[in-house]
Amino acid sequence: MKKKILFIQPTPYDTEKRLIKKKRLYFVGLALPVLAALTPSDWEVELCLETIEDVPFDTDADVIAISSMGHAVIRTIDIAKIFKARGKTVLLGGYMVSLMPEEAKKYCDSVIIGDAEEVWRDALEDIQAGALKPFYQKEISKLEYPIPRYDLLINKSIGDFLPVQAGRGCPNVCSFCSVYCLYKAKYYQRPIEDVLRDIKEVKRLGFNKFLLLDDNILSDKVYLKELCHEIKQLKMTWLSQCSIEIGKDEELLKLVSESGCIALSFGIESISQESLNSMNKGWAKVEEYSQLLRNIRGAGIDVSTEMVVGAEGDTVESIRATSKFIEDNKIVVPRFYILTPIPGTQFYDEMKQQGRICNDEIYSYNGTEAVHIPKNMTPEELTKAYWQLYNDVFAIKNIVRRTILHKGFLKKPGSCLFYLAVNLYYRHQIKNKITPNII
Repeated sequence: MKKKILFIQPTPYDTEKRLIKKKRLYFVGLALPVLAALTPSDWEVELCLETIEDVPFDTDADVIAISSMGHAVIRTIDIAKIFKARGKTVLLGGYMVSLMPEEAKKYCDSVIIGDAEEVWRDALEDIQAGALKPFYQKEISKLEYPIPRYDLLINKSIGDFLPVQAGRGCPNVCSFCSVYCLYKAKYYQRPIEDVLRDIKEVKRLGFNKFLLLDDNILSDKVYLKELCHEIKQLKMTWLSQCSIEIGKDEELLKLVSESGCIALSFGIESISQESLNSMNKGWAKVEEYSQLLRNIRGAGIDVSTEMVVGAEGDTVESIRATSKFIEDNKIVVPRFYILTPIPGTQFYDEMKQQGRICNDEIYSYNGTEAVHIPKNMTPEELTKAYWQLYNDVFAIKNIVRRTILHKGFLKKPGSCLFYLAVNLYYRHQIKNKITPNII
């Protein structure tokens, strides 16, 4: 009889500890479909995306594997406790538990630390042999794996694109970043033929759009150029994230756009240069942001940003001014988080050393409430300024200005109306004290 494994991608709680649910999940994680593809054929596999479906706690699966992202780690632990109480073998993975493996181990049978590809089969074999180890960790030597089990996703209520990975890791050393903590400035690329193989599979399944997953696709321009030349032949559209530095390379921007890229997301973090410097991100220059964003939009690529508030150079005034920056630069999908000292990051160590962590309850960390003492304001002032920023940016008049009341509307009315809908949905979440996220 086949053994069975249930993969779960948990959803976060809101501030009232209610599960955040959606009718449709657009940004689907790739880790679990990859692990499903690496699972031997003598195992039966099931996948649950909790944002759009209920966890089947009465499952007959022998093994429960949960991948934790962001503050969904709290829900991850709750799910793990339930399954442990029911006698299941529980495995935890993902970057949050990888940063705190000893803590995570309290709630499961084994923790997969970091990348799972080269230890996954070992863990399953050990389960069958009754010799499961408490921790599994092995640095990947190459980023290669079979076609992800997209078949586990396509019959669910997902968006109009599927994820495809190009690279993993990032050469930058930002102190608050979990990617740096896990990869220590290393960057791994998949063979271009493997990336294309997966894109073609996505197209075969009836999708004309894909999300190119990469912690910083700009890390190797030669690789990106070659990849874009190949993607262009497939006549698909795609979106990704990278460094805002791409705005300095006109030739590359043109190639990326012509290959079908319709939107890029940038972690620009702050409009305070002092804040960027304090986060080991001094290579990014605030004074260049507006021009770089104009260049990117000028290439026909829509702009999404992620920013944090509460760093060393931030003040109540600079946080307030961030709203005008978003409006002036026509950023169609902005997201914000309070800078949070996540255990395992360099920023956490710095704040701990300086005695500036004011909330030691790590399971309350959700990016929406200050848990450290900022340099230029109180934690309470930071939290208040954060929510005021969100309310200002997502006021109806500001939403309309940056999504439809501009000259680009006539060129891409469909996209503009889509971004209007996204912003209105984000506004609804904000009114309910839920931070908009890409789940």
